Amino acid sequence: MQESLKVAAIQFNITFGDIDRNLAKVETALGRVAKQGVKLAVLPEMWSAGYDYKRLARHAAETPRVIEAVSLLASKLNLVVVGSLPEQDDGKIYNTAYVIDQGELVGSYRKLHMFSTMGEDRFLSPGNETLVVSTSAGCLGVAICYDVRFPELFRKMALEGAEIFCLPAEWPKPRQEHWRTLLRARAMENQLFVVATNCCGMQSKLDFFGMSLLLSARGDVLAEGGETETELVATFDYQDMVDYRAQINCSADRRPEVYGKLF
Repeated sequence: MQESLKVAAIQFNITFGDIDRNLAKVETALGRVAKQGVKLAVLPEMWSAGYDYKRLARHAAETPRVIEAVSLLASKLNLVVVGSLPEQDDGKIYNTAYVIDQGELVGSYRKLHMFSTMGEDRFLSPGNETLVVSTSAGCLGVAICYDVRFPELFRKMALEGAEIFCLPAEWPKPRQEHWRTLLRARAMENQLFVVATNCCGMQSKLDFFGMSLLLSARGDVLAEGGETETELVATFDYQDMVDYRAQINCSADRRPEVYGKLF
């Protein structure tokens, strides 16, 4: 087990529909956090072009090029990078989070829960599998935005060995306190680290508040963004996680024989 890990949340204002501009922002930001010793960086949800529903297929066709560019940089900078992009497969489009480990694509996760309030279910298809993946930055459990309202997903990932929850998001106003409370709850109840990256600024008619969070396994806020572009950096202390789990051993005290197994 590693002793500590430096992580980053890359919070930025996604330029609606402009892949090259967003990619340039990401490449610059990844270069900056790598100089600070960061090994894991999480980007926002649908970061290449935002929720540009009318041109989703066009943007999805560009996703392989975007992944290749990020992979080349991640290899050069020795980074693990997580972020979601539109993916087209067999006539369907998914909101897919890709995990790139030092240049190698080691996992992908299609968002399970569609946010029907914003019409996501009319334009995107849901995935059907969870993702826990071993990387050079630790064992990652990946979810996307609205997924955070479904604690059973996070418990499943925790039981499968996740050490860090990575959550790209586009979470708009006015539900800031829901965002903060739900994320802290997922960290506290599972006693795991969280890197949650939201975007900021205006996209179409939606106002995104930022407030990206880096959380300890105790649910403590190690770093929190405001409403403007920023790169949050913090260090995850693995020994503190182990000590806390020994102090309050929630895993050993579970009663699945009463309330049923998740899987």
